[in-house]
Amino acid sequence: MQISPSSVLPESARRLAAWCGVVLVIAGVGAVAIWLVVTFKTAVTPVLLATLGTALLGPLYRRLVGLRLNRSLAAGLTCVAVVAVVGGAGYIVVSALVDNGDQIMTSLRQAARDMARHFGAAGTSLDDLAKNGKELLGKFGATAASGVLTGISVVGELIATAVLALLLMFFFLRDSERAADALRTFAPHTTGETVEAMARRAFGAVEGFMRGTTVIALIDAICITVGLLILRVPGAIGLGALVFVGAYIPYLGAFISGTVAVLVALADRGWVIGLWALGVVLAVQVLEGHVLQPMIQSRTVQMHPAVVILAITAGASVAGILGMLLAVPLTAAAFGVLSELRDRYGHYDEAPGSVPPHS
Repeated sequence: MQISPSSVLPESARRLAAWCGVVLVIAGVGAVAIWLVVTFKTAVTPVLLATLGTALLGPLYRRLVGLRLNRSLAAGLTCVAVVAVVGGAGYIVVSALVDNGDQIMTSLRQAARDMARHFGAAGTSLDDLAKNGKELLGKFGATAASGVLTGISVVGELIATAVLALLLMFFFLRDSERAADALRTFAPHTTGETVEAMARRAFGAVEGFMRGTTVIALIDAICITVGLLILRVPGAIGLGALVFVGAYIPYLGAFISGTVAVLVALADRGWVIGLWALGVVLAVQVLEGHVLQPMIQSRTVQMHPAVVILAITAGASVAGILGMLLAVPLTAAAFGVLSELRDRYGHYDEAPGSVPPHS
């Protein structure tokens, strides 16, 4: 008589084996997906950026359509608004950093000297490094020239990516109503409704995250800029712009930008003003964590800080700074899909003859 393995293994072992198989399948699919994204990053990056832009500016587009504007005209006006706002904000940020960049770098160098003097970093001061600057530049001049050429090509690639993302965002906005029909068409007949619901939940999570993050970043930047202006910290506008940009990388971006602001205040205005600047940064972070995040992003997918940090780390390892910017929205989308699946299939009675909801 043949004995089946299921009759020998206990129920707990069979469940563990099943879950291990699921984890291995998910890990394999995820590895293949990451490999495809890295391989085709030139095409994938504009698509992801256009998706984030569509999620952020979707309400403006829908309002324009509600004013009885043609869909193409509404999408075009939204893209023009993007160019105007991003261009204006970029001009303000760049001009502020250019005007105050020397002052900020001088303050940071002074802070480094003070820390080296207080902590006794003998033989590694910045003055020693400056003495060897000419020798280093002469030795690695060819590398520096190559770096300049590489930088020019990177700038060209960034411009091309931005233009392509803008064009894709126009089509995403204009044809957003057709996306649901396309999903139902390509999905198997019995799963079309589920696939559409999962896509809507994922896009809703990204949309909420982008809007909430933008509002929080603006409030953080205004509060910290006002505080630094009151303390008369040099380059307050540029530091506020850095805070706004850094807020799109949760936790890590705020930490880095806040640290730079405190170091500038410490070097230029002394320990007392540096401590006051630290107090301003900490107060804004407490306001964000305990008031702004619960109020503004209460309707989006809530993720544990450990999950966010792991997502940012994984994104940085895959695609650098761009990966850090995209990691959290993509994770929010994944959590939205899981939430939809749990709502549909995770709470029904598994008794014989029962069927899941929405079937």
